[in-house]
Amino acid sequence: MNKDTSHLSALRTRLSHERDYLARAKTQGERDLRTVWIAQIEREIEKETAFIGVTETELPAMTDDELLAALTS
Repeated sequence: MNKDTSHLSALRTRLSHERDYLARAKTQGERDLRTVWIAQIEREIEKETAFIGVTETELPAMTDDELLAALTS
């Protein structure tokens, strides 16, 4: 049986976007808020990974951020 990792993939994409938004934040308030959101997404990813029963070795070797950096370099 294949494991549905679509939600995990969506969370990882969202995390990548939020990290990008954090890097572009203009105010301290926005940086603080996005930092909290990133921590929440990271916790949700941990819980989703445990829920679907995948291990790190079953996930792609590159994170979304690493892939984006590779594609834009």
